[in-house]
Amino acid sequence: MSLRSLVLFGVALASCHRGSPAPGAGGDPSQECAYVEKGFGPVGTVPVRAETVVSGLEIPWSIAFLPDGNWLVSERPGRLRLIRPGGKLGEVVARLETAGGEGGLLGTALHPQFAANRFVYVYRTSYVQGARGNRVERYRLSQDDTSATFDKVILEGIHAAEYHDGGRIRFGPDGMLYVGTGDGTQPAKSQDLQSLNGKLLRLTPEGGIPADNPFPKSPVFLLGIRNTEGFDWKDASTLYLVDHGPSGELGRTGHDEVNVVRAGDNLGWPDIYGCQARAGMVTPSLSWKEAVPPGGAAIYTGTGIPEWRGNLIVGTLKSRHLHRVVFDPAEPRRIKSHEVYFQGDPPDGFGRLREVVMGPDGQLYVTTSNCDGRGTCPEEKDAILRISR
Repeated sequence: MSLRSLVLFGVALASCHRGSPAPGAGGDPSQECAYVEKGFGPVGTVPVRAETVVSGLEIPWSIAFLPDGNWLVSERPGRLRLIRPGGKLGEVVARLETAGGEGGLLGTALHPQFAANRFVYVYRTSYVQGARGNRVERYRLSQDDTSATFDKVILEGIHAAEYHDGGRIRFGPDGMLYVGTGDGTQPAKSQDLQSLNGKLLRLTPEGGIPADNPFPKSPVFLLGIRNTEGFDWKDASTLYLVDHGPSGELGRTGHDEVNVVRAGDNLGWPDIYGCQARAGMVTPSLSWKEAVPPGGAAIYTGTGIPEWRGNLIVGTLKSRHLHRVVFDPAEPRRIKSHEVYFQGDPPDGFGRLREVVMGPDGQLYVTTSNCDGRGTCPEEKDAILRISR
């Protein structure tokens, strides 16, 4: 087990300014968009360290913590793998056929009553009757955690492509299943309420449409998303959601986003991007000119790093760092500060970071994504890191 500490004292200045006030979530005219013109932000000042607790993985995309102390980790090529206490690699619980590209076996989530029903949900990209598609499936995990059997398809019909397949799934504080999808390289789908793409979807645990969804008889909870891989709840009605900015389509690049959103919001893609504003659409709270783009995101709820409590922690891919975002308590959609940790490739940083999630032990866990074809895959392959003081 390797250990690397990062203790930061100086604060590097970044070229960052707040954009003009723009309509945001709920049409709040007081929202401002913090725009980073160069680099990614100041160097973090809180002394934290990252410890490798698991290695030998291939593109670990999500982690589900089982009540008995074991973990389930999805590996994008199609393996749902057991991790035993102490970081020991366990059995491959399920091998699922997947399509290539950015898709594959992506998000995982446990049913809120997992201890009673053993249901595990997965989001995967595969071929169905010769057509490539994304869907959410449910499996039942064996009592000894070593195998999983297919139960049912929860949701299908999500267009898939080589890029922008979304894939994050999480149960919310309301017990509903939230599914983040990408535009599947077809931007217009993000504004089409008849399409499941470019959305955050909200479903019952059985795959039904909740009666209180913002659009009648529709699974759509949010629209106007390009390709989200991370979201978490500030409170029962407010979400933090990160989204990828454009990477060349429509002549645009960069401008990844951190958004504060509520049910029924429209994040604007492809009509607006970055700090742009338009009536009826959400302007992000934070955007960067240079490409980040964000992976997973979680609100830090532990006590081990008290300075981080209540902050949004985001893993980044191309920019290779962990990002801390602090919101202004007086203006909940406004950025008070933001900063960069563990930037770069080893030995200074850890390269591309994908999943960010709080564990039941109150610790923050992050996965590397250096074996996804866009990083440098080390001999020990990808890893899971634990972040602490």
